[in-house]
Amino acid sequence: MFDFATLFRPLAEKSQQLYFVYHVEAQRLVYLSPAYNDVLGLPNETANEDLPRLVARIHPDDQQYAALRFRHVLQGRFVEDVELRLSPANDPAGPPQWLCFTAHLVAQEPELTYVSGTVQNITQSREYIDNADRYNKKKNTVLEILSHDLAGPFIMLKQVAGYVGGRVESLQDAKLNELINVMQTTCQESVNLIRDFVDTEFLESANVQLKLDRVDVAAELREMTQQLQEAEENLNLSFQFEGPTTCYFHLDRNKIMQVVNNLFSNAIKFTPDGGTIRLRLDEQPTQLIITLTDNGVGIPAQHQSVLFERFTPARRPGLRGEKTTGLGMSIIKTIVELHQGQIQVKSELEKGTTFTITLPRHD
Repeated sequence: MFDFATLFRPLAEKSQQLYFVYHVEAQRLVYLSPAYNDVLGLPNETANEDLPRLVARIHPDDQQYAALRFRHVLQGRFVEDVELRLSPANDPAGPPQWLCFTAHLVAQEPELTYVSGTVQNITQSREYIDNADRYNKKKNTVLEILSHDLAGPFIMLKQVAGYVGGRVESLQDAKLNELINVMQTTCQESVNLIRDFVDTEFLESANVQLKLDRVDVAAELREMTQQLQEAEENLNLSFQFEGPTTCYFHLDRNKIMQVVNNLFSNAIKFTPDGGTIRLRLDEQPTQLIITLTDNGVGIPAQHQSVLFERFTPARRPGLRGEKTTGLGMSIIKTIVELHQGQIQVKSELEKGTTFTITLPRHD
């Protein structure tokens, strides 16, 4: 019969991942692979003495989550890819170290219960992913702002050209009329090009498998709202955020931020100058609720039931002539449902619209 411990020991001894075995009743580590020093920068010989200090260094926002996942392990659940932040030993305010844990309970007999698992230092890859996520989120917001800023002047020029065309019609100048038609056509094509670019970017980024992470949703939504607030003067709208200081939740950060960005985009299109758009976050024991409310023109009752259909017949141009493909709401619904959530809409003509997203908790 194979001795699996002997067979797998060379793998554990040479791996850059830390392999460990923890004796639950004795509250002691009984095995640590040599990677302990590389992962945590501490000598193996003092591991049990260091353990309480390591636990105390878990980031305050992660301590409750770490305790919950450890309880899951003791309940016999296989816990995989749990990401936690560890504050630096010499500088609690410095950048954290990111660790990824996988653990499982092994009960051999009474008073002989072990937790075995692995720990990996993912600080470098996490920093890369976080930077990419921040860039992607900001890119979506900036694209929407730029599309509004770029499309607005073209729409205004088209309207001016139409007005001039009506005033000079009596001149019966064929060349002048042709130039005015060229201006109108060029302006409309430019607006279409801008909106097509933005819609295509959002559509392509939606067609990606979900990557669930533990995310501070409050911080993400607050930052997105702040970016729009900085553009209030150009957008001629007011943006507000209400919610807790922190709110950690498992979801696909990029996809949910895309959902909120698309909702903001829709609200911007149908809220007149001087209007207000409010984003609210509510955390409940079993679910997360994201609500976006505007005081715009509202959605006709007959369109609300088909609003989330692909190429919906409810699509209509924005107040400033913004083009729509009828895909934005369909993308939103798809992403929310991939998170096993729901989205609802309430609207009244000339009084505004409220979208409510409900996401179930899966800790």
